[in-house]
Amino acid sequence: MRGQLLAVWTRQLAEMLHAGVPLVRALDVLARQERRDAVRELTESLALEIRAGGTLAEGLARRADVFSTLYVNMVRAGEAGGALAAVLDRLARFLENGERVRGKVKAAMVYPATIVVVAGGIVAALMVWVVPRFQALFAEQLRGQSLPWLTQWVLGCAEILGAHWTWVIGLGAPAVLGVWRWCRTPAGRARYDAWLLRVPLLGELWLKTSIARFARTAGTLLASGVPILQALEIARDTSGNAPVADAISQSVGRVRAGESLSRTLGDSPLFPAMPVSLIAVGEETGAMPAMLTRVADIYDEEVERAVVGLTALIEPAMIVLMAVVVGGIVIALFLPIVRIIQVMSGG
Repeated sequence: MRGQLLAVWTRQLAEMLHAGVPLVRALDVLARQERRDAVRELTESLALEIRAGGTLAEGLARRADVFSTLYVNMVRAGEAGGALAAVLDRLARFLENGERVRGKVKAAMVYPATIVVVAGGIVAALMVWVVPRFQALFAEQLRGQSLPWLTQWVLGCAEILGAHWTWVIGLGAPAVLGVWRWCRTPAGRARYDAWLLRVPLLGELWLKTSIARFARTAGTLLASGVPILQALEIARDTSGNAPVADAISQSVGRVRAGESLSRTLGDSPLFPAMPVSLIAVGEETGAMPAMLTRVADIYDEEVERAVVGLTALIEPAMIVLMAVVVGGIVIALFLPIVRIIQVMSGG
């Protein structure tokens, strides 16, 4: 149970608890109306464990593959404070917001990705099936005469792809797999994430996304009654970027020693002045959860606008690039044909 499904499940449970339905009965209702076998069985097992004297947080903790540390700790804090319905409502909003942002980013990238796939397919088809036929025609009609440099380059690429496509795939696939696996190691992930932050335009978006995740998670946990050090440690792991997580780890150590969160984050070159200033205001006014959530809202909105703007620029650029590549191949093939026609007319 992931993403939107988990958000809906949490929202339904929160609404029933708000309506005064006891927890076990609410889980029973969710199980009865659920059509997915896996979700129904999970919900039924949670109800059984609670009937046996366990808590909801304990049941969730035993299912770490479904419920994150953030989820479990918020539920535990809600049960301890007698505010489980409010915490589940806050969790549902947290999950729904994350799905909304991811959905907008994915939707914005669908069209450029489609153009890339279509352009790649057209170029591959031209190189593998069309260009070799023209190569045979040129060899027969021009009989060793020199070809334009553009035509020679296109024919050379087609010959390499046609003769060695098995090598290209055989070496390319393991190379991609190796890089992917290396990026999943701690050292590889740290190097890859650091590189992402240096990419022009995209690096700033990635940094804002990571800070927004951290801020929203920390704000949600603090609002649910989770202690600040525990909230920061959990939020650190949801940032999704190794350098940002390292900066938060250093901040946690200094907060544990008695320093303020705003000061420790302000000393990091990764955290801009805006989030640090809002966090400082939250510390002074006692509204830290609200300020952290505000930071997340601001950055999420900025990322959404930037993604839409970049997509608006990328789409025409991709179309122009596709036209240049395909048009270049077509021109390269027709230049010798013009020469053949001239030779035949002269003869």
